[in-house]
Amino acid sequence: MTFNDNANLDTSQVESGGSGGGGGGISPGGIGVGGIGGLIIMILMVLFGGGLTGGSGGGTTDQSGGGGLTQDTSQIGAAGTGGDAVSQQIASCKTGADANRDDTCRVIGTVNSVQNFWNGALPKYGQSYTPAKTVLYSGSTPTACGTGSAQMGPFYCPLDKKVYIDASFFQELSSKYGADDGALAQEYVVAHEYGHHVQDIFGVLGRAQQDPQGAESASVRTELQADCYAGIWVKYASQTKDSEGNTLLKPVTEEDIKSALSAASAVGDDRIQQKSQGRVTPESWTHGSSAQRQKWFLTGYQTGDVNSCDTFNAQDLG
Repeated sequence: MTFNDNANLDTSQVESGGSGGGGGGISPGGIGVGGIGGLIIMILMVLFGGGLTGGSGGGTTDQSGGGGLTQDTSQIGAAGTGGDAVSQQIASCKTGADANRDDTCRVIGTVNSVQNFWNGALPKYGQSYTPAKTVLYSGSTPTACGTGSAQMGPFYCPLDKKVYIDASFFQELSSKYGADDGALAQEYVVAHEYGHHVQDIFGVLGRAQQDPQGAESASVRTELQADCYAGIWVKYASQTKDSEGNTLLKPVTEEDIKSALSAASAVGDDRIQQKSQGRVTPESWTHGSSAQRQKWFLTGYQTGDVNSCDTFNAQDLG
């Protein structure tokens, strides 16, 4: 989706990460939450070859503990001199025109829009929205859920309630996947990860860890619900405002929706498994099939209702 050129970006909703040090990312005992955490990694693998470096999908947990799959990461952070570079990139993001031309600014604009939407929407469902910052980083960054790394993709950490994103990962996606689709995929990823934050607010995020694998697992249901929440945001994105009341995004187009569905299909467990191992093993699914991800994104987009996203009680996931 395209930002309005005169919209103002609020960079206070993001921050650059600290020194990443070293390490191989969130361990299986960590609790980072993914979902589309695997989105970019999966798209790159499906379209351009290569192996997955973390998990095949993101499990979720609440603050009480538990484990999480290693491929989901959240917020943006930077290590060493990279942190200075990320800070400078963030500071350069002023308007919607910047968001249309620059990956980092596009993430900031999307964070602004997603949070503006949920802040207004959640009271209708008996909840107050608590803002969550996105941490932009380069290479690796420490998080309350362990060390986040670029290899793991975006993720949400419920312990510090932040979304972690390595901006260079999006740059690689844009250059290989195509500017238009890359931009839509970025917005989809950000909205999905904030969907996990909304699940955290509703108190359901921990279900995935209790049942982490399988076609009907709570992990799959958690990720599909985050897809559905992303779809809801897309429906109302053009109504979201900046701090001065300017509309952030232009109306979604049919081409935008087609691109979103293409991205959702690319990150289905079945498609990823067929590409990576030559066979589909539903018993190890963590995110859902291509058809399921498309279905639940569309469910959110078409209904615009949180209640329609109750994947945990759905008889048929698609």
